[in-house]
Amino acid sequence: MASSASMDAPLLGSSAERWLVAAAVMASAMMELIDTAAVNVSLPYIGGSLAATTSEATWVLTSYLISNAVVLPLAGWLANYFGRKRLLMGAVTGFTAASVLCGLAPSLPLLIVFRVIQGAAGGSLQPATRAILLETFPREERGHAMAIFGVGIVVAPILAPVLGGWLTTDYSWRWIFFINVPVCVIGLVMLELFIHDPPYIRRGTLRMDYWGLGMLVTGIASLQVMLDKGQEDDWFNSHFIVMMAMIAVVCLTTFVIWELRDDQPLVHFRLLKYRTFAMGTMISAALGFVLYGSIVLIPLFMQELLGFPAITAGFWNSPRGIATLLLMPVAGFLIDRGWDMRGMIFTGMMLAVAGVFAFSLLNLNAGPWSFVWPEVMMGGGLSIVFPPLATISVDPIPTHEMGYATSVISSLRNIGASIGISIVTADLTRSRQAAQNTLAAHVTRANPGLYAALTGAKAYFVQHGSGPAHATQQAMALMYEELQQQTAVMSYLHGFRLLAIVFAIVAPLAWTMKPRTVKRRS
Repeated sequence: MASSASMDAPLLGSSAERWLVAAAVMASAMMELIDTAAVNVSLPYIGGSLAATTSEATWVLTSYLISNAVVLPLAGWLANYFGRKRLLMGAVTGFTAASVLCGLAPSLPLLIVFRVIQGAAGGSLQPATRAILLETFPREERGHAMAIFGVGIVVAPILAPVLGGWLTTDYSWRWIFFINVPVCVIGLVMLELFIHDPPYIRRGTLRMDYWGLGMLVTGIASLQVMLDKGQEDDWFNSHFIVMMAMIAVVCLTTFVIWELRDDQPLVHFRLLKYRTFAMGTMISAALGFVLYGSIVLIPLFMQELLGFPAITAGFWNSPRGIATLLLMPVAGFLIDRGWDMRGMIFTGMMLAVAGVFAFSLLNLNAGPWSFVWPEVMMGGGLSIVFPPLATISVDPIPTHEMGYATSVISSLRNIGASIGISIVTADLTRSRQAAQNTLAAHVTRANPGLYAALTGAKAYFVQHGSGPAHATQQAMALMYEELQQQTAVMSYLHGFRLLAIVFAIVAPLAWTMKPRTVKRRS
């Protein structure tokens, strides 16, 4: 195990060199995050262009996330086998090539295939870039480094819908993928100039655990299929869903046991023996669940119920990113001066809970400004959560294990994101059915308010030339349309409350992490 001194020692002595490394890895990580989040706001357009429903179009998101989740836990092993610099450059190149294919895809099945390739190529970007930053900066500067890195990690998925909305509205959703080409060129140049492998990387000396890899791929793929098809197939009333669930449980459980017994594991689950790391990993999974669940819900709410164009929906998602951009460096400043990171994480999560819950108070009369303060609260909360969480979670991890640790955290965060997207999508359908049953029970002539509204609507149509029988049908159709709108609103608000509850339940875990003592910087 590495000594404490070697653990805290930066790989580069010059401050300028360290920040050049930070800029290089941020360019690579943000490319992936911007592209992933920009797709969200374009789902209705992708579905319409490729003759698919919105539910089917969500496979464009989940197919990417699941292939990404397969590669993420392998990123530490891949970096040690191929070399971190070579892995990053290959990942950036592969991600961009797959992006071009996505932009050219003539059908939804082919688009999903290309997204799987894109997700696999981009899977190693986030853990590798974070590991490089943590190794490059000394221990007392990691909070500030993680804050700057967090600006890209958290802001990119929030501001990207503005880019996605603009490209989709003024050009085509295909340009969301083509835009990666110039970013790739910049990223590759910076990686070539500034990134170097640390001395402990054992390139080419590790063996491939094919049995472990097979169990991982099969288990995660089965889990994702179960989550995505469960609502459509009525969950565990379907033999297919039951089979997928059993395969996922068996493969993933066996995979964990297999890796714990292997002397050269693909995934270092033994790192979870550090309580702070284990709790940080759980909080990261919840962060992915809530962040990506809200990224799906908010644009759909704006477009499907309030009639916002894609560019407008993207623009009015930006206050969350702006709040994060402004407050993230403040969080890094507080960490570097010795503030209790556990308290920062808990406070930020509860502020984010308040923001998400505020979305559940909206209605069909909501305008663009109705989203501003909920988004500011959520963005501000996330800005307080990410830097201390990214810093304290890996605090007990030796430097030579840092790549494996960031792979585990990134993997579970993406699995949380994938589960969040699947659950909120399924919850929209289930809660809409429940809301419709509840409201329909009150649609009777004995309801004085409804009777008055129906009578007034019928009179309106008669005045405009409809016969009595036709006017009655028109009035009933109008009432049914209003009923559908109200049930849709109730389903979205239920989804926001679900996200708030998940974050509120997980928030107290921050206090189970060990406090970190860092010398205050003057």
